[in-house]
Amino acid sequence: MILSLRKFYILLLLVILQQTVFAAKPVQLKCEYLVRPIGLDNPKPRFTWMMLDETKGAVQNAYRIIIGTDSIQLANKQGIQWDSGKILSSNSLITYNGRTLSPFTKYYWRVEIWDKSNKISSATSTFEMGMMAMENWKGTWISDTNDINTLPAPYFRKVFAAEKKIKSARAYIAAAGLYELYLNGKKVGNHRLDPMYTRFDRRNLYVSYDVTSNLNDGKNAIGVLLGNGWYNHQSLAVWNFDKAPWRARPTFCLDLRITYTDGSVETITSGSDWKTSLSPIISNSIYTAEHYDARLEQKGWNTVNFDDSKWKGITLRAAPSKNIVAQAMHPIRNVEEIPVKTMRKFNDSTYLFDLGRNIAGVTKIKVTGERGIVIRLKHAERLDSLGHADLSNIDVYHRPKDKSDPFQTDIFILNGEGDEQFMPLFNYKGFQYIEVTSSKPIRLTEKSLVGYFMHSDVPAVGKLSSSNPLINKIWWATNNSYLSNLYGFPTDCPQREKNGWTGDGHFAIETGLYNFDGITVYEKWMGDHRDEQQPNGVLPDIIPTGGWGYGTANGTDWTSTIAIIPWNIYTFYGDSKLLADNYQSIKQYVNYVDGISKNGLTTFGRGDWVPVKSTSDLEYTSSVYFYVDADILAKAAKLFNNNNDYLVYSALAKKIKNAINSKYFNAQTGIYGKGVQTELSIALQWNIVPEASRQLVADNLAKRVVADGMHIDVGVLGAKAVLNALSDNGHSDIAYKLAAQDTYPGWGWWIVNGATTLHENWDMQAKRDISDNHMMFGEIGGWFFKGIGGIKVDEDKPGFKNILLRPHFVEGLNHFEASHDGPFGKIISSWKRTDKGVKYHVTIPANSSASAKIPLIKGQTLFLNGKEIANKIQLVAGNYEFEVK
Repeated sequence: MILSLRKFYILLLLVILQQTVFAAKPVQLKCEYLVRPIGLDNPKPRFTWMMLDETKGAVQNAYRIIIGTDSIQLANKQGIQWDSGKILSSNSLITYNGRTLSPFTKYYWRVEIWDKSNKISSATSTFEMGMMAMENWKGTWISDTNDINTLPAPYFRKVFAAEKKIKSARAYIAAAGLYELYLNGKKVGNHRLDPMYTRFDRRNLYVSYDVTSNLNDGKNAIGVLLGNGWYNHQSLAVWNFDKAPWRARPTFCLDLRITYTDGSVETITSGSDWKTSLSPIISNSIYTAEHYDARLEQKGWNTVNFDDSKWKGITLRAAPSKNIVAQAMHPIRNVEEIPVKTMRKFNDSTYLFDLGRNIAGVTKIKVTGERGIVIRLKHAERLDSLGHADLSNIDVYHRPKDKSDPFQTDIFILNGEGDEQFMPLFNYKGFQYIEVTSSKPIRLTEKSLVGYFMHSDVPAVGKLSSSNPLINKIWWATNNSYLSNLYGFPTDCPQREKNGWTGDGHFAIETGLYNFDGITVYEKWMGDHRDEQQPNGVLPDIIPTGGWGYGTANGTDWTSTIAIIPWNIYTFYGDSKLLADNYQSIKQYVNYVDGISKNGLTTFGRGDWVPVKSTSDLEYTSSVYFYVDADILAKAAKLFNNNNDYLVYSALAKKIKNAINSKYFNAQTGIYGKGVQTELSIALQWNIVPEASRQLVADNLAKRVVADGMHIDVGVLGAKAVLNALSDNGHSDIAYKLAAQDTYPGWGWWIVNGATTLHENWDMQAKRDISDNHMMFGEIGGWFFKGIGGIKVDEDKPGFKNILLRPHFVEGLNHFEASHDGPFGKIISSWKRTDKGVKYHVTIPANSSASAKIPLIKGQTLFLNGKEIANKIQLVAGNYEFEVK
């Protein structure tokens, strides 16, 4: 009897454990692609989740979303704001479709899902609306009375009393320029460089904070410190930032909304009762550096009991634009602290610190010295022949009027009061080396300085490893460059320009999306595109811009961002919102190019920038991107059931393709143009080649690469295309050899010569275009996932609902593994050579599927679980172990 009971309980426990392990449940609940966001403006927010279910073929049969303002009522299905009802669908991206949401309101949302056995499970999260409309602001925009040429950054403060017990509090702050917000002496949040750069006279961003824990009962002090940012650009450079039409002294607007336990609400606002003073930040430039005079510190300036009797009154300002919207995106942060690798002491007043890697961000120095000692921190990517910091590769576009604003050189003046430290608040730089010089001797050690890798803190979603350390290093360096150039929008380099070059942005889009969850940044940047677009459809080639970039070269190969990025977001996330938001802008742009083009061909473009040696025809390359834009527009029209536009733009795309092939393609020889790598590869990459000639063109490309000594001979357009063109068309081994090449020219050449980021020029000793941290050759970071790992999007079932698996077991690698956390979960494609062949492991996340095509050479057979199968197979969710013998 006792034995039987014991068996019964063991069996019961096993059943419970099995149900616990395999029970499906919704996880990774997000609203607007953020976890428990506050301060949203979108009246129809999007909800996403993943299904955690390890059973084979796991699928979501149905879902239900219920939203309310009270968590207890929500659990009891009472007081409901929206109930979708049970929807028979496997969708896990849902747009709100209930009653109008209210500003400043916290909502609880519950998602219920039914698995393939119709078992139900649920999870709950929250989101909170923000201002939602301009008229909900109560504060006034304020600034100090100084003009745009005043160098010191201004302080602002206000003391108020919370007379009742506080339940919750939110701070909403918008600024033209940059700000740091303080409550009772402490910084609010851990963001850097807020708000993000926009076209300030057309759109401004505000940021929301939960500041409940920052407030005290009774008196409280608010402090705001304003920086120039891109709004009041005082440094001079070739991009004419200082001539931006919006330029003015920085300004801000703040609403501190306090909800008391009795249900009443009080809003503390920016207005005429605030006071202002100049700060110890005696100069700040987002472009050059920051100067800080510690002798001017006003200790406790942002606390209640500070004596502000000598402070001045503020001035009221008009809002910079009539479009103040929420900054609903992953913020910039000091993401990684990097210790000094080595320090060299030249003498008692000159030290050289090496972080061991190139980063974007800032440094923090700790030092003790006499009052008035001036310390200069020069940040550089390179060293000169004597071992000193060398700025000559990155200061070429700076146009200083005098020596008061040195490039990438912070200035710190000591107050002499013991241990002091300094880290700039309103600047970032690109660097590896920091040369510290002082006006009098000081003592520094390796511990005196640290670096902070600073960037938009987007979650990592991609990972790879291989048997070739060089491949691993190229991938790591590519990600370092990508993050170094992600500051609320993608930039070209973090030092000499910091510009949102459109071409660089779309060349690297797949690298960005395979490796990072970047949708919030790209949605913001596409808003910048719409802000900058001229009524006739023209876009500048740097976005945002103060006016530079509406030239003659800002054509299709660069400003195709307007179409390419929304399309990639759609294919990676399965979310068509950005494509819909940009639809009219794409249409305007395509119509403009069509209007200036003759017979489907255009010379509107910049061309294959920074090639190794061979050049490509400008009309040919520009026309290819004209086709890409028209084709995306036609596909978008079809997606949105706009049949008339579909007919018009699919016909236009066909016309462009025919014109390109008629003029530039020799069907007998299979050659485009002069037959150089870029001309052949972009025709393959962008589907210009007639299907019957595709293999011939690909074979010619392979032959050309061999003739070029198995090295790349491309600029930025070819670098985007060449690896894909080869691996997608039967020449993956050659593509891999190009990617893994460690002699000049190539990505590996940079790495073996010490690079930890991608460079701007294949030639490391070139006379110009020699930034050491650039992203325009960055497609390789995405190609690893596609061309070797074989994880590809399916346009017919986007968002990795169905995954196209096209791995390549390339010669020269013994193992390779790529993983990507897509909208449905982690996708893994991993292979390893064995004595008998190749073992290939695949993980398909729940609620998705995959179409696999596994490469075999003559005489090889594919096995799954010991059973011979065809090399084309449809897979449901689960783990698979294939063998190629």
